[in-house]
Amino acid sequence: MSTDIVRHAFSVHDYARMRESGILTEDDRVELIDGEVRTMSPIGPLHAAIVRRLVKRLIDLVGDQAIVSPQNPIQLNDYTEPQPDVAVLRPRADNYQRAHPVAADVLLIIEVSDTTAQYDRIEKLPRYAAAGIPETWIVDGEQRIVEQCTHPVHDQYARIQKYFPGDVITSPVVPAIALNADDLFA
Repeated sequence: MSTDIVRHAFSVHDYARMRESGILTEDDRVELIDGEVRTMSPIGPLHAAIVRRLVKRLIDLVGDQAIVSPQNPIQLNDYTEPQPDVAVLRPRADNYQRAHPVAADVLLIIEVSDTTAQYDRIEKLPRYAAAGIPETWIVDGEQRIVEQCTHPVHDQYARIQKYFPGDVITSPVVPAIALNADDLFA
């Protein structure tokens, strides 16, 4: 006799209560994906360096036109709250103090993938597209490639453009963002 395993999907509300009650702490590198609490990969030196370069450069480029939010939660739906490496958000007077940003607040998500490029393409990209995130970048530090994904349709992006060292990456969603790929991989 076989028994089906029933999984319980945690909501974003459940997930927040786990943090508030101490079941999960700030030291736990986890995110909520489709109701599952998933462990995130450790951050290596290359990954951290690329994120720092991105944050510095993006803040310089967008100024007050947007909020650059590194490694903070974004609520995509009631059961998914990833922590992308960088999110560029619509400006808001309270700086998202009362609640985490939702998909409609996001202009651009950037995932830095020194060891997780395949996971980001298969697991995260479809969820970002399904949530209507207008632009997502996957920065592959090992291969020194940036994939810019735009025009979300259902759970995929209709346009994917690859950039290599020496190329200038221009955002169609945030026109102030134009940066040389070399700036990321210096």
